[in-house]
Amino acid sequence: MSTQVAPASVDHSRRVEELGRIIMAYSEVTERLQQSHDQLKQTVQSLRSELSEKNRLLERKNRLAALGEMAAGLAHEIRNPLGGIQLYASLLEKDLCDRPQSQNVVGKISAGVKRLESLVSQVLQFSREIRANVAEMDLAEVVDQAVELSRHQRDAKGIGVECEGSRPMIALADAVLIGQALLNLILNATEAMDAPGVIRVRWCAPQPNADAREFQLTVHDSGPGIPGDILDRIFNPFFTTKDSGTGLGLAIVHRVIEAHDGSITATNDPDGGARFEIRI
Repeated sequence: MSTQVAPASVDHSRRVEELGRIIMAYSEVTERLQQSHDQLKQTVQSLRSELSEKNRLLERKNRLAALGEMAAGLAHEIRNPLGGIQLYASLLEKDLCDRPQSQNVVGKISAGVKRLESLVSQVLQFSREIRANVAEMDLAEVVDQAVELSRHQRDAKGIGVECEGSRPMIALADAVLIGQALLNLILNATEAMDAPGVIRVRWCAPQPNADAREFQLTVHDSGPGIPGDILDRIFNPFFTTKDSGTGLGLAIVHRVIEAHDGSITATNDPDGGARFEIRI
């Protein structure tokens, strides 16, 4: 004898099954919506962070432009009387050829004027707009030239240079400006080291997930490193911890890298010494 299922029972089972499918579909949609919401939230946070950084860089650029304009005006005002002082000092030095002690004093005045003239020239260089004439260049060759130009200062302190990177390393950048920036970094590292040591220069193609298009370059010295309380100020113009420094060397380096739409960071290496990384 066969058992028949009542139509009402079949309808109820179907409805329960359909309801189950609807609940499962709803759960899947809810889960996907939650995932989309989380991704969107992360994207918004990333964009806010990027926008904040862009605004900070724009604000810095505007401040530097205003500062550069003011510095250029002052430099021109100072340069004119300096020329007159230098002229009269040289004439006086000739007149005092029979009085060596007085002539020596005038010589010190001339030396001081020349130092001020050098400072004025650096200020004017900083205040000028820097534009990168981008073309194909061999980064390895630019490094070699900067190392050679720094040889005299390094040899005087017993500081060597170790270079490591692809040869040749063809990249799109302004060879003159990159060479100037690299030379400034090497000389800055040389001045920061109190004892014989080594400066390591490394370069390579952009690494995965790195904010670089053409190359990455690092300059790492074996000196004492950068005090933590000034680490975030070393690229500010006229900021220096040296008795005879102008505080424009690293500021000019920063402007050169900005002209390439690149970035430069300064850190203290865990193994010791300061480490500057350029990404172009």
